[in-house]
Amino acid sequence: MTGDNVLITDADGVIIDLVNVTDAGEDIEILKGLLSPGFINCHCHLELSHMNGLIPKHTGLVDFVFKVVNERHFDEEQIIAAIEKAENEMLQNGIVAAGDICNNTFTIPQKTKGRLRYHNFIEASGFPPAVAEPRFKRTEEFYNSYSKVLPANSIVPHAPYSVSPGMFRMIDEFPGNDLLTIHNQELAAENELFKNGTGDLLNMYEMMGIDISFFKPTGKTSLQTWMPCFTKGQTVISVHNIFISEEDIEFTKQQTANSKLKTFFCLCPNANLYISNILPDVNNLVKHSCGIVLGTDSLASNDQLSILEEIKTLHKNFPQIELTTLLQWGTINGARALRMEKMLGSFEKGKKPGLVLIEGLENLKLDKRSSSKRIL
Repeated sequence: MTGDNVLITDADGVIIDLVNVTDAGEDIEILKGLLSPGFINCHCHLELSHMNGLIPKHTGLVDFVFKVVNERHFDEEQIIAAIEKAENEMLQNGIVAAGDICNNTFTIPQKTKGRLRYHNFIEASGFPPAVAEPRFKRTEEFYNSYSKVLPANSIVPHAPYSVSPGMFRMIDEFPGNDLLTIHNQELAAENELFKNGTGDLLNMYEMMGIDISFFKPTGKTSLQTWMPCFTKGQTVISVHNIFISEEDIEFTKQQTANSKLKTFFCLCPNANLYISNILPDVNNLVKHSCGIVLGTDSLASNDQLSILEEIKTLHKNFPQIELTTLLQWGTINGARALRMEKMLGSFEKGKKPGLVLIEGLENLKLDKRSSSKRIL
């Protein structure tokens, strides 16, 4: 029961109807809290779950990426056990679907159990042009492994600073590759690199032994450099967006108006605070009516995998944004971004969105005590 309305489902959680309490009959269960459709986690790295607590907070992105690349190699049994534990955490916290970044096949056994719905984003990377073809071939092999057993998969770029123009072309032209995601403008140096060929990313390339003498700055921001690489009317989920500007947002509007490209902006505020202690200008995205969705990133960059915790952080730091709006970002918007809205994201007849109870609210305000749990 919610307010004066009663949500009616069958035993499997399929929505039958939403009716007034006077028409609901008997045997009504009254829940104390706010009833929400299951949460959609649009950006996750389940394969990094074994790195929980391994990387110190506030290192900045360059050091964080370097540590992930060099310290992610654990025993396979440990990795797989951590993946199962992390999925259990997402389930308990009310997450029903995730857009998951994949650089290997370790998550396949857990995903084939069918406990959550996934879109698997098979990640391609390789900044020097010479490595584009062999790296993409390896990524395609991972893609084929996922496609044999799981229905929703794409090959996607890691980030503008780690993918060459040639690899962007391969991603753009890959058959059926119409739902994409990319790490975007997570640090100021990303824009510096593409505008001027300067900044902290040069230190990262040096630390990793990557020769970028081939690189020529575009004179544009990162977003304005990568977005025109997608020419097939794809849906693109741009993740993090800490250093996105008003000019970038206007550029995005122009790109989507001039083509069939569709864009969503994914916020992962707790990961942003964990890595760099900076949040994006969410008000600017709201002002421009951008399509906003939410993600948790990984346990390497977050203390938990909970969309409600992401909402609580946004609720605290951007109090002028209504809770109902934040919940839409974490439910129906995410379902639309991952193309799962036919079954998930809202309480509509015939859908099976999952039922999540949010407890510990007062006057539609969240605080530290607020929690979520899956009830169906």
